[in-house]
Amino acid sequence: MIQSFQHQSAYCGFPKGLFRPLFASSFMKGMIFKMVQVIVRDNNVDQALKALKKKMQREGVFREMKLRRNFEKPSEKKAREKAEAVRRARKLERKRLERDGF
Repeated sequence: MIQSFQHQSAYCGFPKGLFRPLFASSFMKGMIFKMVQVIVRDNNVDQALKALKKKMQREGVFREMKLRRNFEKPSEKKAREKAEAVRRARKLERKRLERDGF
């Protein structure tokens, strides 16, 4: 028995009611998802896993998972983002001064 869904996910063979689509939540509508692809060469799964972790780290997946573990109040989010911006600005200023020879 194959059911059709209006979202982008495949039927997994779950009984009706137990299957909840991965991208069905309303806050994700309209978002574009990129697929990460890693090629396994010579059956070397360890190397492929290492490459996958590196790609996920670069994309910020682990950081996003950590942030979404617990609910963050909007005021806390605003304060965190402001502190991150200040850190980025200080780092850029430090690098600029170092580059200019001060």
